[in-house]
Amino acid sequence: MTNKTEEEQVINGEHEPREDDDEDDEEEDGEGVASSVVGDATAAKKKKKKKKKKKKKAAATNGSLTKGTPSKVAQGRMLNAGSFTDYYLAHGQTEPPSIPVVNLFSASADESGNISSDSKSLPPFPTGEIQPHPLESNSHRISSAELRAAERLQADLYSKLRHASEIHRQVRHYAQSFIQPGIKLIDMCERLEECNRLLVQENGLERGIGFPTGCSINHVAARTHPTAYDDVMKVDFGTQIDGRIIDCAWTVSFNPRFDPLLEAVKEGTNAGIRAAGIDVRLCDVGESVQEVMESYEVELDGKMHPVKCIRNLNGHSIGPYNIHGGKSVPIVKNDDQTKMEEGEVFAIETFGTTGRGYIVEALECSHFMKNFECPHVPLRIPRAKKLLGHINKTFGTLAFCRRWLEREDGGSFAVNGNTGKQEKYMGALKNLCDVGIVQPYPPLCDVKGSYTAQYEHTLILRPTCKEVLSRGDDF
Repeated sequence: MTNKTEEEQVINGEHEPREDDDEDDEEEDGEGVASSVVGDATAAKKKKKKKKKKKKKAAATNGSLTKGTPSKVAQGRMLNAGSFTDYYLAHGQTEPPSIPVVNLFSASADESGNISSDSKSLPPFPTGEIQPHPLESNSHRISSAELRAAERLQADLYSKLRHASEIHRQVRHYAQSFIQPGIKLIDMCERLEECNRLLVQENGLERGIGFPTGCSINHVAARTHPTAYDDVMKVDFGTQIDGRIIDCAWTVSFNPRFDPLLEAVKEGTNAGIRAAGIDVRLCDVGESVQEVMESYEVELDGKMHPVKCIRNLNGHSIGPYNIHGGKSVPIVKNDDQTKMEEGEVFAIETFGTTGRGYIVEALECSHFMKNFECPHVPLRIPRAKKLLGHINKTFGTLAFCRRWLEREDGGSFAVNGNTGKQEKYMGALKNLCDVGIVQPYPPLCDVKGSYTAQYEHTLILRPTCKEVLSRGDDF
């Protein structure tokens, strides 16, 4: 007995229609056809029709094939009007996000995950908010043909920064859809970071998470109990492409009584962004931030509290694989005459508080980072050598946390597979910190009972203008 092909079964009425078959496919009565030529033509036509219907069905169930209309309004306070947590549907992303961002815009990834720029049918990565450089001496820049030509030479750098920025936007909008009172911080961080890894197509040092998610509540950082309605929580995370880091943060609150605090810090960050530019002195940026932020006050339990800048926290420049690039951007008036320079990337980061305006290190440390210019120190403890080797290949000089070391992949599946988990590492980590190879970053706290807020954006000082890379419709 010979096996009949699927086409022959369809023609002879012996093949049961599939779920995605159209009603027209059921018109075959099983009586055969006049000739094999007609039969082949009919079979080919039906096969082609079935493929089209399968594609239509996939498009209806897979957001990666069609663009949708955003509709989910964010629930957090002080997010811009018209901000939708699913805004990425307009770019062809799924809900929840699952498609690597590189596949939605002008660059595409091959089967190995390597990024190329051969997809001409996709739009380029979105450009950030464009602002002119302040100072009269910069008035010529926006129209300079020579400077525009210089920018074209940096197209690859701008593309990487915009790529990382769009990932950050999509991840944080998604996070705004599930961050609610009652969520455990550990669950929030892991859900956010898994989305980050997925959209960036995590691949070790080539691309991945820029630093561990920071989530600090009220005056304290990094607690793991559920958030409450009366909490003020800061969410700070980063994304990196080839070491180009986007650092961006916002404050989550659900009680309207904290709105003046959030507004003060948000507008302080915007003031710092407006003041920043080529040849601008860092002290002038700090003065602009302080002037705006400290013009606000908050009423809590019948008492007025002035909003104070946290004077020993700063923004910073960002270098390749170096989140703290060497320059600090103050948020209070001071005497720092250092100037911003063309081509530099800065995180304009501001903190406001109802407390004393000065933070101290407290509580257990969970975040660490290998010093960018760490000394060569001979290590005598074998476990310390082993841990340093793991840090070098998995994180390099990017920040990491203990939670990542304890994952099965040790912080990167692309690098370690499921065999990277570090065990009994605390003594080794302490040794690396003691000799100056690794820097600990403990929680930073104001006085107990106070409330702090944070907003942050990353910008680049292009030759013709400044581009606020991480700006979104949310803040």
